[in-house]
Amino acid sequence: MSLHELIDDERTDIAAIGAFLDGLDGDARWREVGALGRARQRALYEKAAHAAPLDLAHFVGDAPARAEVVHEGVNTLPLPRPLRRFQKRFCRPERDAGDRLFGYNEGPTRKVVGPGFFVAVPCAGRPAWTARGAVVVDYFQTPDGPVADGWPRVVDNRWRLQRFVYFETRDFMRRVSRHVSIGAAFKRERPLDHYFVLARR
Repeated sequence: MSLHELIDDERTDIAAIGAFLDGLDGDARWREVGALGRARQRALYEKAAHAAPLDLAHFVGDAPARAEVVHEGVNTLPLPRPLRRFQKRFCRPERDAGDRLFGYNEGPTRKVVGPGFFVAVPCAGRPAWTARGAVVVDYFQTPDGPVADGWPRVVDNRWRLQRFVYFETRDFMRRVSRHVSIGAAFKRERPLDHYFVLARR
């Protein structure tokens, strides 16, 4: 059995997919997740609507403030496959009540496009948002405090080519398994039919 087969089987629910991924070691889990193209990521996002809601701890575990937590990712943008690989890197703010995370995107396009800084927050209290996912990676916001050591300088998402990728964008996240989540991108509240899957290291 493979993740491809589970996603393609209409009878397989997100709980079975999550159990399958949870039963794999990190390398095997990434091989399964990293091979997903657009159609299967779209189908996985739909199945994940029935998963238990995500919380911010999914992305950082019990890491202390400003400690980097890396999620490997692959997206569905119309790019050569090596350029669709990326990382979303998260950290807890230095002083916060636990209701947001800071983060940015690392990958082969970062030096050209920019880091795409964001603030991740729960969607609770916004019915239109919670229908899309329990956590939003919000590029309308950028970190307003210290981030993890070694991260790039924080810049606004209107800076240079970032405007065309990250500006006025939000990614809505759904749970797949203990380590894996799936996101869908929206631009100015309009769905882009672009997805990405993340696997926490």
